[in-house]
Amino acid sequence: MPKSVVTPADRKTALDQRRRLKMAESAHAYVRGNTIQFYEWLQSRSVRASLPAGPNIWICGDCHTGNLGPVADIEGNIDIQIRDLDQTVIGNPAHDLLRLGLSLAMAARSSDLPGVTTALMLEELIVGYISGLSGRFARMDAKNLEPIKRVMRQANRRHWRHLAEERIEGVKPEIPLGPKFWSLTSEETKQLEEMIAGTDLRGLVQRTDKKTRDHSIRLIDAAYWMKGCSSLGRLRYAALIGVENKKGLHYRLLDVKEATEAAGPYVKTAGMPSDNAERVVAGANALSPFLGERMAAAHVVKKQVVVREIRPQDLKFELERLQQAEAIAIARLMAGVVGRAHGRQLALQTRRAWIRDLKQRHSKGLNAPRWLWSGVLDLAALHEAAYLEHCRQYALGKAGGK
Repeated sequence: MPKSVVTPADRKTALDQRRRLKMAESAHAYVRGNTIQFYEWLQSRSVRASLPAGPNIWICGDCHTGNLGPVADIEGNIDIQIRDLDQTVIGNPAHDLLRLGLSLAMAARSSDLPGVTTALMLEELIVGYISGLSGRFARMDAKNLEPIKRVMRQANRRHWRHLAEERIEGVKPEIPLGPKFWSLTSEETKQLEEMIAGTDLRGLVQRTDKKTRDHSIRLIDAAYWMKGCSSLGRLRYAALIGVENKKGLHYRLLDVKEATEAAGPYVKTAGMPSDNAERVVAGANALSPFLGERMAAAHVVKKQVVVREIRPQDLKFELERLQQAEAIAIARLMAGVVGRAHGRQLALQTRRAWIRDLKQRHSKGLNAPRWLWSGVLDLAALHEAAYLEHCRQYALGKAGGK
C-alpha cells in the first residue's frame, strides 16, 4: 500500500466519490447522510403548522439512530447519549422526534420488517420519549435488547489499545496513512501544532485528565481523516498528542472536525453562539454532558473546528437484521435517550406542560400522534424516491466511468 493514498489536491474528488457510495448502500444510510432534505421538507408552512410547538431548547438537529450510542465521561462512566451534535440548535424538540422516527422507519425497512412494525415503533417512540422527558430513570437500561447489550458490553471492555488498533491500526505512536488517513499540507500541520499548544486545548486535556496539569502537551502525529457520511467534504483531522507526566509519555487521540452552519431552523432570539464550533460545544453540554465535557471550540486554517477527545468506549449502534420485538424496544429506548436530553434542560412546570401537550395529541390504542405518523410517512416516501434516484445516478456514473 502506498504511503499516501490521497493527496490534499485529490481530497474533494475522493470524498465526493465516497459520499455517493456510502449513501447508495441502503435507504437507511441515505437518510443518515441527507439531513438537508429533511429540513427542506420542514420549510413547508403546512408542515410547520401541523407540529406541536414545543419549548425552545437545545435539540440534536440530526437525530438519527447512528447519532445515538454509548459514550464515556471523564471518569470512565458509560451511558447511552447523543453522540453527534454538528446540527445542534435551539429549536423545536418535535424536529428531533420526526428525524428519529424517520430513521427508525428506514432501519425497519432495511431489516425487511413489515409496515405494522413501523407503526408499533412510532407508538413506542412517544412512550419512551415521554418516559425519558419525565425523568423516570437516571440512566438508560438496555436489558433484553441484544443489539444494544452487545455494543454496551464491548464499550465496557475497551481500553486505549482497542482504540489504537481500531482508529490508527496499531499501538505505535503514529497515524499510518492509507484509505482512512491522508497526508496533510505543511500549513495544516503547523496550524494543528499551534492549536495543540493553545490555552483552549490545554484546558481540554487538563479537564479530561487532571494528572496532566503543568505537564507538556505536544502533537505527535496528525492526518486528514476520511470518516462519516454527512460530514464528508468538511475538514476533519485525527491528531495524536503526547502528554508527558512523571510516569512518562502517554497518548490521546483527538477528532478535529470543521463546524459549519446548521441546516435546520432555530430560534433567532435564543442567543445561540454565532461561532459554529462554540454552538456545537454548547449544544453538546446541554444534550450530552458526557460528550460535552470532552469537547472544545478552536480554529484551524481559518476554519471553526470542534475538538473532541476520543474515548475507547465511544461507539455507535449498527441496527441491521432486527427482529420485530427488538426494533420496537429499541425505538422506545432511543426515544428515551432523546427525552432525557431534552428534559434535563427544562424547568419542572415547562416539562409538565410539554408532556401534557404530547399526551393530548397521543390517543389511546394503536395510534401514534397524527403529526408524527403523517410526517414520517411523507418523509419515508420522499427519501425512498430520492434514494432510488441517487442509486440510479450512482449507477450511471459508474457505468460512464468504465
